[in-house]
Amino acid sequence: MTQITMAKFNELLGINESYKAPAKLMEILYDRPKREQLMRDFLEATNYEVDVDTFQRYFEEEHADRAGKKQDFTPSSVAKLTARLVGGGGSGFYEGCAGTGGMLIAAWHNDRTKHSPFDYKPSWYLYTVEELSDRAFPFLLFNIALRGMNAVVVHCDVLSRKAYGAFFVQNDYNDHMQFSSINRLPYNETVERELSVKFVEERYGELLETPGIPEHIIHGLTYGPDDMEPSELTQFIYKLCGVEAQ
Repeated sequence: MTQITMAKFNELLGINESYKAPAKLMEILYDRPKREQLMRDFLEATNYEVDVDTFQRYFEEEHADRAGKKQDFTPSSVAKLTARLVGGGGSGFYEGCAGTGGMLIAAWHNDRTKHSPFDYKPSWYLYTVEELSDRAFPFLLFNIALRGMNAVVVHCDVLSRKAYGAFFVQNDYNDHMQFSSINRLPYNETVERELSVKFVEERYGELLETPGIPEHIIHGLTYGPDDMEPSELTQFIYKLCGVEAQ
């Protein structure tokens, strides 16, 4: 399993001290061209491994708050096993203390590999995750957008429901080879009610990369992946390879 090193990621961010990473990463997340260039460089540095959280070791060594927030991260092997045990069906996912996204990534990988790469559509799944840590939150957003997910990402305390911001990350092209856009949800009563939170601080500036919700996301979530039969293309390719389409 490839893990990004402290030196390499700091180099990609253009910083000389690791404590600057969360703020610098959030700054880059707000600049789409820079963000997507960073993602391409990051993928190359981690051998294009997306089935695990390649930030885990970096974040644990440099940013985890074990004393204050008791932060310890789920080993990737445990995350993968859990995803297989509980990810049997449905198109929704919720995690209350997501960290940098290890458990979420395992669930996402489990979901997408249920389907042929010729059929799989990101719109079939919507993920909802929450995280309190100021330091973990930018890494969580980055991990989600990097993998082309559709997700509601909330910076909040899962117990008190005090919140500092919320984002809707969406794959505009419904293409699993594309990065997702990032959109900050409004600080208003409607969002508070829908997410069951109370905004106590407007910590994040405006960010709207995609006005509205694409039709493929709305439509995709109305029927879900369990109703999809393998496409003719998938069946043809599987037949050529001598395997039976699932």
